Amino acid sequence: MSAFFEFDEVDSFAATAIGEPGSRVFYLHARAGRERVTVKCEKQQVAAIAQYLRKVLADLPPADERPMTGTAEARTSEEAFVLGPIGLGYDRANDRLLVQLEELVPADLAAGDDDEETGAAEPVDRGHVRLYVTRGQAAAFCEHADELVAAGRPPCQWCGGPIDPDGHPCPRMN
Repeated sequence: MSAFFEFDEVDSFAATAIGEPGSRVFYLHARAGRERVTVKCEKQQVAAIAQYLRKVLADLPPADERPMTGTAEARTSEEAFVLGPIGLGYDRANDRLLVQLEELVPADLAAGDDDEETGAAEPVDRGHVRLYVTRGQAAAFCEHADELVAAGRPPCQWCGGPIDPDGHPCPRMN
């Protein structure tokens, strides 16, 4: 059975990165009361979530509060799964932004095993996290995610690729 978490309200929703630029590992963390979940992800996924949340927030009234992201407490959680598909939305009735995270399933497992009797593929049991965040929590997530992503290796001015501390073999400087 894969991990399944559903939070109608969260106390915190944050992203963190552990390690040195160039070899950092990124995580998304959610906490509701005593229940916590951590999902391993890519830097681009953190940036994409922040970009989408920011677009939705631009069409809504400004948030009344911007809570702290709670990154220090989140570092102690064990990861539930590695992030694959992401679903994002807005629930007008509750004035909350929906963040849905699903487990990455390798391609050979994603097809599922064929049932010998029916020949139909069996569905894959994916880890799943669904949470709703306030406009303030979403805004705080976006600000922190921007700082986290920008703290990585600087981009090359010619090719846009990351520059390592040891240098950068730029393909455009042939």
